[in-house]
Amino acid sequence: KIIGIMSGKGGVGKSTVSALIARNLAKQGYKVGVLDADITGPSIPRLLGVKDAKAMGAPNNCIYPVQSSDGIKVMSLNLLLEDENQPVIWRGAMISNTVKQFYTDVIWGELDYLLIDMPPGTGDVPLTVFQSLPLDGIIIVTSPQELVGMIVSKAVNMAKKMDVDIIGIVENMSYVKCPDCDKKIYMFGKSHSQEVADRYQLPLLGQLPIDSELTQLSDQGYVENYHSDWFDEFSQKVKDI
Repeated sequence: KIIGIMSGKGGVGKSTVSALIARNLAKQGYKVGVLDADITGPSIPRLLGVKDAKAMGAPNNCIYPVQSSDGIKVMSLNLLLEDENQPVIWRGAMISNTVKQFYTDVIWGELDYLLIDMPPGTGDVPLTVFQSLPLDGIIIVTSPQELVGMIVSKAVNMAKKMDVDIIGIVENMSYVKCPDCDKKIYMFGKSHSQEVADRYQLPLLGQLPIDSELTQLSDQGYVENYHSDWFDEFSQKVKDI
C-alpha cells in the first residue's frame, strides 16, 4: 500500500504524523518505507533517528535506502548531502524529478507500506506524486484553526480532481492535557476539523494533542520510543481503514 501524507499548509506536524504511523506499522511487524518528498525541507531522517547515516549507491545508478532502528527504510535528500544544513536551492522541475527518482531508482525491496511525506500545499510535488506514483490513498494533516478549514478544502479538492482516494483527516496540535487534572485545554480555540470532515464525508482519524514528551523524542530522533493511549487508538483507526 502506498499512502501519501499531505497538508494544505506548513507547520502542522505532517512529518511527525508520518513518522508515528510508520513506527506503529513497523511495531506490528509490517515492512515499512518512508519516502521523504519534502525535498527543500526534509525532516524524516531526524525524526526517525537516521540523520547521520548516508544512503548507499548500488549498481545501475540505483540507491539503497537507510534503515532505522525499527527497520523502517528511509529515503530523503538529506541522506545524500554531506551537510544536512546545506539548503537545496532548486527549481520545481528538478525537485519533481528527484521525487520520481526516489520511487523508481531506490531499491526499496519488499514492503507492505510505503509512506510518502509530501511538502505542504498543492504545487509541483503533490501533483507529481498524484500523477506519477500508484497511490492507494492520502491522509490530510491539519490543525484546529478556522483558517485551516479553507486550506484543507484546497487539498481535498485537489485529491478529488486527481481521482485520488482520501483515507481521512488528522487534526494535530488539537489540545494540551493538564498534567494535574487531565483536563483538555484547547489552546487554538474551538476545533473546526470535524466540520470540514463532515462537509466532505471523510473520517476524522484523530485529534492529536500537543505533547512535550513527543516533541523531545522527535528532536532527539527517538520517536519510535513514544507511547501513549491516544496514539494507539489513532494508529488502530488508520490501520482499520
